[in-house]
Amino acid sequence: MSENDAVEATRREQKTYDRHSRWYDLTQWPMEAFGLGRLRQRLWEQVQGQRILEVGVGTGRNLPYYPAESRVVAIDLSPGMLRRAVKRAERLGRRVDFALADAQRLPFREGSFDAVAATCVFCSVPDPVQGLRELRRVSRREGSTLLLEHVRAKNPFLGKVMDWMNPVAVRMNGANINRRTVENVKLAGLAVEREDSFFMSIVKMLRARPVDS
Repeated sequence: MSENDAVEATRREQKTYDRHSRWYDLTQWPMEAFGLGRLRQRLWEQVQGQRILEVGVGTGRNLPYYPAESRVVAIDLSPGMLRRAVKRAERLGRRVDFALADAQRLPFREGSFDAVAATCVFCSVPDPVQGLRELRRVSRREGSTLLLEHVRAKNPFLGKVMDWMNPVAVRMNGANINRRTVENVKLAGLAVEREDSFFMSIVKMLRARPVDS
């Protein structure tokens, strides 16, 4: 992907999630009720450190699970989603440092965070490997990267169906349903320490660290 193509793809993602921000929680409610909400909580129970980054905070679904003793910076590409996250933090009485930022170009120094977390984000980042490299860059060498992501099914038939349906999914909500995120994590220079699978292995919970840590 050329630099111009990457910039245009990122603008499209931003516009898509701005449009969806008003109704996003409502449209995601069935998945949250079916079990995604419990998995979010399970992921965040593993997030530790004094300074934590959440990439792709969205409307703030993870805010109730933030460690109380930690300083959390939460970013999102979409101003519309970020506004809703800010309001949710105010309702919950949570102190969070919010910032409008692109996962592919994080505005933080190398090694700024003890842990980095993202849930259902790297299905929509235009260049997922570059975004994951950025997570690696801003994490301390001994820090953890924790991800909850839906991925392409390993089942050959279901995987082909997801490939076929992917263009429709991207047009509808901006999310790719056939990303090979586990492979992308490794390509970004992160070593997977733990991999848990759910829902026929379509949902993955990953804990990773920089390869050279």
